[in-house]
Amino acid sequence: MPLMEGRDVVGKARTGTGKTAAFGIPLAHVIDPSQNISQAIIMVPTRELAMQASIELQRICKFSGLKVAILYGGQSIRTQIEALKRGAQIVVGTPGRVLDHLSRRTLIPDGIRLAIVDEVDRMLDAGFAPDIEDILRWIPKPRQTAVFSATIPSPIQRLINRHLVNPVWVNISEEDDIETKVEQVYFEVANQDKLDGLRELLDRNGIGSHTLVFRRTQIGVDRLVSQLRRRGYSASGIHGGMTQSQRNQVMQSFRSGDLHLLVATDVASRGLDIPSISHVINFDMPATLEEYVHRIGRTGRMGRAGIAATFVSELDLDLLDELQKYLGDELKRDVLTMYC
Repeated sequence: MPLMEGRDVVGKARTGTGKTAAFGIPLAHVIDPSQNISQAIIMVPTRELAMQASIELQRICKFSGLKVAILYGGQSIRTQIEALKRGAQIVVGTPGRVLDHLSRRTLIPDGIRLAIVDEVDRMLDAGFAPDIEDILRWIPKPRQTAVFSATIPSPIQRLINRHLVNPVWVNISEEDDIETKVEQVYFEVANQDKLDGLRELLDRNGIGSHTLVFRRTQIGVDRLVSQLRRRGYSASGIHGGMTQSQRNQVMQSFRSGDLHLLVATDVASRGLDIPSISHVINFDMPATLEEYVHRIGRTGRMGRAGIAATFVSELDLDLLDELQKYLGDELKRDVLTMYC
């Protein structure tokens, strides 16, 4: 395994393919539990993903004596400082809060020898590129660096060229980027008809399905949740304008199965890792092909089957052409009964 051999690594893989275990198991073997200093740092794009990665790493490291600290905004910084003072060897955090601790010198980078940047394409989409660059400059060399991403656009390639040394590339082939067990369909729907189209799909899917609906904006999420609730659907939303406690409560309900219908923005969805999502519905068309890949990757997890439906309005035809060229016969046109 390249990480255990001390090599830098670029992993091209979407969320849900076991990346945390891929770097967590090597961490448990190479980090020295007798030294109560930070030795590895894992950067992730969202609070939710930080919490999920921390839980998984704690499980992996349960019998090794290693301690894990989690750093993200919305949690008391004093609690985080105490965790660092207790000698956490592994640090998981979002870029802004990690950089805050580095600047305060509450996180001492001198002993860090392994830096991992997870979902780096989502980091760049969220505007974290300067923070990532700053953090990597804080961490001394020589060090081992690993980058994981679903896509490798040119900005990420430049980051790899600057910060990684002769990395080993672990690739998932292009045809596997979108899980083949995900049935992908699109519906040509006028903007004013989208709500009725969504109601038809929800009724078609059944109340027992775990459904994730994407909107582009926070206002759009709140408006759609209100519209669905007025029509008798039990729906909740998640977006960056909510407090962390509100987001945690919604996600706990969704994971436990008490909530079956979640409406989310792309930013808020980046930390979601819920294997049981059966349906993804793009109420608003994603802005890019890469965004489509990430959204669709929320269903069909861990070998399960899933369905991804996309509403295409009169304003979305250019991206539809791009999707059809990329996916070929995998993307099928369907028709809503309200148009029949």
